[in-house]
Amino acid sequence: MNPVRSAVSDASIQFVETFIGDPVDAIQARRAAHDLGIQPVSSATARVLTLLTQLTSATAVAEIGTGTGVSALAFFAGMSPDGIVTSVDREPQHQFAARDCLKAAGISHTRYRLIAGEALAVLPKLRAEAYDIVFIDADFLEYPEYLEESLRIIRPGGFVILNHVLLDGKVADETNFDDDTMVMRDTVEAARDMDNLTCAIIPVGDGLMVCATSPAPDANLV
Repeated sequence: MNPVRSAVSDASIQFVETFIGDPVDAIQARRAAHDLGIQPVSSATARVLTLLTQLTSATAVAEIGTGTGVSALAFFAGMSPDGIVTSVDREPQHQFAARDCLKAAGISHTRYRLIAGEALAVLPKLRAEAYDIVFIDADFLEYPEYLEESLRIIRPGGFVILNHVLLDGKVADETNFDDDTMVMRDTVEAARDMDNLTCAIIPVGDGLMVCATSPAPDANLV
């Protein structure tokens, strides 16, 4: 079998990432991320998050990894005015910056819950099947556990989204066996093989894996 040939070049990737620019509020959040030395979602990744939020008419989103609010702003851009984001991050300093950026964007404090703490301690306390989208963007070594908890709190028919699944090309490199790469590779393969998930990897940013959960059975069907 011949390998699949791709026409995607570095220039094409750059075009995708800059095709739709960031809104002013996201630019401010990106600057805050730079100042703190953290990597926010890319511009194209943010647009995909907004699109998926609109497509699902999401009103409840859970984030694992707050950063400075770039991804939260992307979710709010696709939400109705009553939408709420619950975001967990172990770094209070990141959430202070995110709160400032969300406030500057005019997002009411009643529309987000920023929870400082270890995700694996917080997630079990969140209500089951309560979220339309769960976004994973935190400690790579804990991705398997994040995925497990995400599947508990996501509603039937919702999306579980994993960021950084390409790890700057490391996941595709069959000779790379470092811990982060092995855990990420195992996580995306496990998600791919789950009967209740339909998954695709979108090559934006550092790789975005989008997994749609099975819809709830129609009680009216005989």
